[in-house]
Amino acid sequence: MTATTPSGDVLGTGVQGSVPDGATPVARSTSGGSSGPSGGTGPTGPSAFRRTMARREARIGLLFALPAFLLFLAFRFGPAIAGVGLSFFDYTIGDTAQWTGLDNFERMVNDPIFWSAMRVTLILSVLIVPLSLAISTFMALLVRRSFRGSGFYRSVFFLPVVTSLVLAATVFTWVFSTGGPWSQLMGLIGLSTDSWLGSTTLVLPALALVSIWSRFGYGMLILLARMQDLPRELEEAAALDGANAWHRFWHIIMPQLKPTLFFLAVIETTASFQIFDLVYTMTGGGPARASYSLVYQIYDQGFKYFDLGYASTLGVALFIITIVVALVQRRLIGRDK
Repeated sequence: MTATTPSGDVLGTGVQGSVPDGATPVARSTSGGSSGPSGGTGPTGPSAFRRTMARREARIGLLFALPAFLLFLAFRFGPAIAGVGLSFFDYTIGDTAQWTGLDNFERMVNDPIFWSAMRVTLILSVLIVPLSLAISTFMALLVRRSFRGSGFYRSVFFLPVVTSLVLAATVFTWVFSTGGPWSQLMGLIGLSTDSWLGSTTLVLPALALVSIWSRFGYGMLILLARMQDLPRELEEAAALDGANAWHRFWHIIMPQLKPTLFFLAVIETTASFQIFDLVYTMTGGGPARASYSLVYQIYDQGFKYFDLGYASTLGVALFIITIVVALVQRRLIGRDK
């Protein structure tokens, strides 16, 4: 039913749209809601008020966080910037800093101890990173599925990560000593019973084993968290198609772990470049500088000879090498976007 005005305009259709005789027609909004100062969608409505309050609370929150953020910048990046600056000076604690330009870098390039320490650092990294990633992945696969006592085993495997590294290094110094448990085990299989820490050939593998033992639990935890988020449907479908456990891991699980493995590779490489506790406690850089790493040289130059300018130069070199190695790992391992 359609009602019209005297001028012929259509006011509505149907019963609800009709206008009784003598009534004044009321215009209806076709937008489904009211607008204006009292409406919920207007520029001054409740939603706009909530947005204004949210922005105000965000500004107040940032204001309260600003002191902590400034302290973080000062203590996190301040020493790094100061170290880069000191690399251009000849500076000893208590003396006046003297500008030397690139002399420290030239000295580093011509320093045979630097190249020896760099070789030791790279060998340690090559020994530690691949084995640590492989063991972490294997252990994560072992405890991936829940079974009776799985939580206990996960805790035991993670325990070395929270163990004092100096304490562990002291224990392993005895383990690798002549007559220690490791030497006795080597004697049972017909190998030399001499201390690995006293051999220029075996000292780096010994340090690598201790480092892997102390860190594989961290990688296991990260990989385990990623594996538990992977969809099981693909593995179940592959199992129905006859794929064995190795094929399911290599073709289904492994490709999905690439971003996590890239992250762990960078973390483990950085940690292996910065090994100091083990070297200081177990070998002191010996024998015959066979375990004299770059970080240990930085320690010697800075805190033994107080040559802070040259120590800062070595630190800058270590930082650049770490970045370059991370980029190489990015290229080799790849990372999904």
